[in-house]
Amino acid sequence: MTTTFETQRAALAGVVAIPVTPFAEDGSIDPETYRALLRRLLDGGITTLTPNGNTGEFYALTPAERRLVTELTVEEAGDRSVILVGVGHDVPTAVDSARHARDLGAQMVMVHQPVHPYVSQSGWVDYHRAIAAAVPDLGVVPYIRNAQLTGARLAELADTCPNVIGVKYAVPDAARFAAFARDAGLERFVWVAGLAEPYAPSYFSAGATGFTSGLVNVAPSVSLNMIEALRSGDYPTAMKVWEQIRRFEEMRAANGSANNVTVVKEALASLGLCRREVRPPSRPLPESERAEVAAIAAGWSL
Repeated sequence: MTTTFETQRAALAGVVAIPVTPFAEDGSIDPETYRALLRRLLDGGITTLTPNGNTGEFYALTPAERRLVTELTVEEAGDRSVILVGVGHDVPTAVDSARHARDLGAQMVMVHQPVHPYVSQSGWVDYHRAIAAAVPDLGVVPYIRNAQLTGARLAELADTCPNVIGVKYAVPDAARFAAFARDAGLERFVWVAGLAEPYAPSYFSAGATGFTSGLVNVAPSVSLNMIEALRSGDYPTAMKVWEQIRRFEEMRAANGSANNVTVVKEALASLGLCRREVRPPSRPLPESERAEVAAIAAGWSL
């Protein structure tokens, strides 16, 4: 029987939450705080979770820690959420992570952008094909940050791996996204705006139906307000939300997104929900900027 992945496709067409990974005082992962943050997302109406995403500090976690994060997420979410597990690094590591996710009951994997100084377009296809072919019963979502990649290459990948069902597109160029999606097949994939709320309105206008979010850790209702407006085509309301979150997202994006995760954790810390610590090469927010983040978080309807 051919898998249709209807549940997975529907889950991508919404707010795709990227949970933070909270650390204890000794620097290890704090499982109970992580569970509490997940419950807050689930109770807030979030139904798609991506453990081991970039907001979860994927590249700063050890293999054992990534496995733990996946296990905690699947266990805590149960049937309340569709789980999209971040995998990556070398092919054997990514395949092992994907099979681990499958064995736990996760429904999809997101393949992180290959971190390699030399990425050819055909090599990109080979990399994703190897991972997708290893877990044909899971939905596979490439995370695309490479502006040089063509839509034809994604179509080529999906021709041999029909479980490639969605795309997290994170090239900051709405016109390029519109062309890429149409070259790959606009209706063939679920298109997720991979640069979160700031880019969601422009990407939705070009065909996206979901967006990823780190901000959702702080204020689930804000992210849900935006997706509801975008689904109904109410762009004026969506842009009101955009204005509401603009400064917060500008702080995350400053200096090449140096404080992308840091600002989210600082906001959570200001609300007493987790510690502010991040791992190198990220760094805690300077004292001079903490009050502004706290004020923004306090001003949202939480």
